[in-house]
Amino acid sequence: MIEFTKMHGAGNDYIYVNTMLYNIEDPEEFSKKWSRYHFGIGSDGLILIGYPESIHADYSMRIFNNDGSEAMMCGNGTRCVAKYLHDKGITDKTIIRLETRSGIKILHLHLDENGKTESVTVDMGCPIMAEDAKHQFCPEKATGLPEGTFVSMGNPHYVIFLDEDVEQYDIEAHGKALEFHPAFPERCNIEFANILPDGTIRMRVWERGSGITWACGTGSCATTVAAFLTGRAPRQSTIKMDGGSVTNCWQESDSHIMMTGPAEFVFDGTI
Repeated sequence: MIEFTKMHGAGNDYIYVNTMLYNIEDPEEFSKKWSRYHFGIGSDGLILIGYPESIHADYSMRIFNNDGSEAMMCGNGTRCVAKYLHDKGITDKTIIRLETRSGIKILHLHLDENGKTESVTVDMGCPIMAEDAKHQFCPEKATGLPEGTFVSMGNPHYVIFLDEDVEQYDIEAHGKALEFHPAFPERCNIEFANILPDGTIRMRVWERGSGITWACGTGSCATTVAAFLTGRAPRQSTIKMDGGSVTNCWQESDSHIMMTGPAEFVFDGTI
């Protein structure tokens, strides 16, 4: 029997397992099996919390999509990992250094009046532009791609600002096709967005390996960057996704993106 916790960040829901207590020998298969709605727990994937390899980190995180593929990073997932570690009493730190496949992320916890984690600010690091991410984006193969902006947050994103209403857009058909476009050797996360009258950004996402999800933290950061680079929004923007909102600030001083958003406990269980 393995204890797990179901949590979500702005609707991006994952199964969390503490590998400091349980050894998960085949996370790819467990992620596919457990993530199935109706037949399993149901989720966007599996996140494993463990000890870090680096002496510069406090804990580590590995993330597996619901198709079994391993992802580099998940911004919404990092916030929930921080809540898990703090609210379950594993650490009393309110600044946590978390090791991911795309580097160590610094998590700043914001507590409520009861001392529980209400939201988390994550230093997401610096975005990587297309010219420095040739292993993830091949512009010479971009024939047929709709106009968009490539931004890597460790994992690849292609952000498309639509003239039509993103609420009515066929995300599944277009996202599925673009994920596997030849321009993206490692496949790609695809964001579709509108600038709203109040200056906020409405974004929907097709995630590589998971399909339509209710939120994507790294995708929200890529959207903030793309909106600024194309003159559509300032360096700080609120990204409204299907499951909730985050606020991102692309700092001019060091080019790091600071993402602030919720982390929500759903339930504990055993399987």
